Amino acid sequence: MSRGFDAIIIGAGLFGSFTALFLSRLGKRVALVERGLVGAQSSGANFGGLRLQGRSREQYPLSLMAQHHWETFDTLIGETCEYDRNGMVYFAHSEGGRERLLKYAASSRAGGLEIEVWQGEEIGLHLPWLSGGSLIASYSPRCAVANPRIATPAVVRAMIRSGGVLFERSEITDINRSQTHFTVSGPSLPPISAPVLVNAAGGWAGAISAQFGEPVPLMSAGPPQFVTEPLPYVLRPSVYAIEGDMILRQVPRGNFIFAGYPRTHANQDGRHTFVPPHKILNGMRAVAKHVPALRNAEIIRVWSGVEGYLPDMLPAVGASQTTTGLFHAFGGSGGGFQIAPAVGECLALQIHGQEVPVDMAPFSIARFTSSVEDSEKLAREFDQPSATST
Repeated sequence: MSRGFDAIIIGAGLFGSFTALFLSRLGKRVALVERGLVGAQSSGANFGGLRLQGRSREQYPLSLMAQHHWETFDTLIGETCEYDRNGMVYFAHSEGGRERLLKYAASSRAGGLEIEVWQGEEIGLHLPWLSGGSLIASYSPRCAVANPRIATPAVVRAMIRSGGVLFERSEITDINRSQTHFTVSGPSLPPISAPVLVNAAGGWAGAISAQFGEPVPLMSAGPPQFVTEPLPYVLRPSVYAIEGDMILRQVPRGNFIFAGYPRTHANQDGRHTFVPPHKILNGMRAVAKHVPALRNAEIIRVWSGVEGYLPDMLPAVGASQTTTGLFHAFGGSGGGFQIAPAVGECLALQIHGQEVPVDMAPFSIARFTSSVEDSEKLAREFDQPSATST
């Protein structure tokens, strides 16, 4: 006999956790099922950037809605995520980067962001620690950061307080669909059933969508990241080289956190992304090149996560086109941490039959029934230029 719920969410990353939270607060009996630990993959291992600059135009309504939730996280969740509205700087050190930066600035302004653009002597005035050679920079004061290692567990605890149930270390090996219900089970998960199933399985979501006749070209990968020893706190904004060789921020405790491209493909079992040593060396060289004061900083830890990427670098969020009661929320494509609160709320409203305040059509899985154009970011940010089907 299976245990009954109103909705089962597969995957306790931020997409799944926020969906579970908002559904619970709408009075639904929710089961959140995670094969490992809450937030252990991309939701807990990412850079922590709440970046608004550089988003695609389709994402801005969703992204701005999400930023409001991050700005009010302590009230919404009842715990902290170490949110810090520190601002964000893009800088370019090539002509191609200059063109891309100006394009991003125009798109950001069209999306409603306040953006400052600095050139010439202004760069040295605002960014005195940046080495010479940068052609242009842009600054967004509303961009922010949060601590990814504590954010997702806090959301899940809020869900549990709202009546949701967490099944952790519960790998699902069987998903069955009757006329009215989904039933899932696994070696350590007795059968549970619900009329609604949410596929928020991150880098593994493609296997679930394919089971229900909706294959997508999902790729699993992660950026190389490292953290330095604690140093005097001097860097307030997050700093992104638009060419991708350096993404850097400093936490108040003093450590500098680095991320950069190209991203590395996850290993074959899909559970880990290993960071090749040469990518750390390249990252250290980039930091020394752009911020010379850090050329002797000691690296104390290296890591990456398993993130899901789709070829247009947009997520798949919304109702299945083949199966009543099935919903998708995956493929954050490197920007899912920031948009997660809005993804969860919009999907919960859609499941509950209420009006959704954001146009979710650009994120429908239905777009993969025809050819989807690769994002220009795909070739630039990955070891290989295109995704492969899973």
